[in-house]
Amino acid sequence: MVRLADRTERTVPFYAVEVLKQAQALAAQGRDIISLGIGEPDFTAPARVLETLNRAADAGLSGYTAPAGIPALREAIAHYYDSHFGARLDPARILITSGASGALLLAAMALINPGDEVLMPDPSYPANQNFITAAGGITRLIPTTAAHRFQLSADDIDAHWGPKTRGVLIASPSNPTGTSMPRDALRTLIAAVRARGGFVIMDEIYLGLYYDEAPQSALTLDDDILVINSFSKYFHMTGWRLGWLMAPAALMPAIERMAASLAICAPALAQHAALSCFEPEVMQIYERRRLSFKERRDYLLPEFARLGLQVPAAPDGAFYIFADVSAFGLNSTEFCRRLLNEAGVAAVPGLDFGQAHASHTVRFSYATGLDRLHEAIGRMDDFLGRLRTTMAETTHA
Repeated sequence: MVRLADRTERTVPFYAVEVLKQAQALAAQGRDIISLGIGEPDFTAPARVLETLNRAADAGLSGYTAPAGIPALREAIAHYYDSHFGARLDPARILITSGASGALLLAAMALINPGDEVLMPDPSYPANQNFITAAGGITRLIPTTAAHRFQLSADDIDAHWGPKTRGVLIASPSNPTGTSMPRDALRTLIAAVRARGGFVIMDEIYLGLYYDEAPQSALTLDDDILVINSFSKYFHMTGWRLGWLMAPAALMPAIERMAASLAICAPALAQHAALSCFEPEVMQIYERRRLSFKERRDYLLPEFARLGLQVPAAPDGAFYIFADVSAFGLNSTEFCRRLLNEAGVAAVPGLDFGQAHASHTVRFSYATGLDRLHEAIGRMDDFLGRLRTTMAETTHA
């Protein structure tokens, strides 16, 4: 048998995928399953984007593009970041990738040498650790608290920066918590990393999905960090596999060479179609959809409180609620297993996102319609009621 590379042994499991498989298996048996698990928007690309895709296909624009992407799309993204998130940058500093995953892979390969340590918050999106591993690096998860909105702080940098630490990978808003970093906290964290000569990779995949204060990009605080983003979440184009990386100009030649070698280019037709995402009429559609996500969040938070599901840090972005289920006497894995099998509601146990809060937290995604969320709450109400009855009977036995 061919021997696997050592790094494969360090690959972090992705339990959300296992939850999806279990939910699909139950659905195949005829069960009605409501998915609050996978973070995939229930919306798809607007009709205008599909029309542009078809026109590009008819025009024969399906061949390779330049490794950095088509110039018009890089310019459109630069304008989008300027007009929506306050960051002005040269389109030449933007490289179009095969999803945000492609962007993060390039960032990791460009910055990380074998043995380098990268700090990440616990909890955080599990797959991100595997990009660091693929580059030969080592992830160090730093436990965070609800008081800091489950985000790293400058104090964490001071306490945990070691001789092998080279940088941080952070996200705002975050998966799984849906929390953003306050601007002053982000500023001091970046300054603490930069004072040590470290790098910052900033995940802004959910930046457009905000529900309270309008956000600004981390690039407005430091122009030399690397930022990744995607067409998957705000633009609802998950399977199109299109994202982008914004990097300092000095790094772009090397990153572009790697991009050409690893992927040649991002999907050409998806690139041409994505140009329509930034048209004013299409942006209005996305904004209406953003507000529908806010409506879902605003429905679920008081319902969770009523059900006894504690939310230690209320989400202000993305489409996740990170809830504490410890009041119900089950660890998070058993809670999710029973919730799926007994109530037909899929959610992801905290084990997916790190060890610090794994035993008692569950991520619920509200990337599904409000009518289904109403049904999910009804089922959860019944399920949690049964758990309370069982706990009461056990207590009095």
